[in-house]
Amino acid sequence: MKRYKLDGTFFYCPVDLTLSVIGGRWKGLVFWNLRAGAKRYGELKKILVGINDKMLTQVLRELEANGVVTRKVHEVLPPKVEYSLSREGKKLLPVMQLMSNWGEKFEV
Repeated sequence: MKRYKLDGTFFYCPVDLTLSVIGGRWKGLVFWNLRAGAKRYGELKKILVGINDKMLTQVLRELEANGVVTRKVHEVLPPKVEYSLSREGKKLLPVMQLMSNWGEKFEV
């Protein structure tokens, strides 16, 4: 049986690993809102109604640590930081698009 390692944790199912990277209340929403291009922290905060600063910072750090989001610091005053999808993150876009399509058509 093949196993996958992420942050010291072993996964035996690639779907489980993928959900670990983009799953949860906020990760998918942050990821999805970066699909059109780079955004600053404040822009993400405005879009993600209900997220607090601590959680947004944590989610961005986790996505960056997992290699799906990049953080670019511009050397200007005041400091400017932008977040965008990495090359690896962009590979997940078709999966997220399929999830979006399914969600739009979902009926209970």
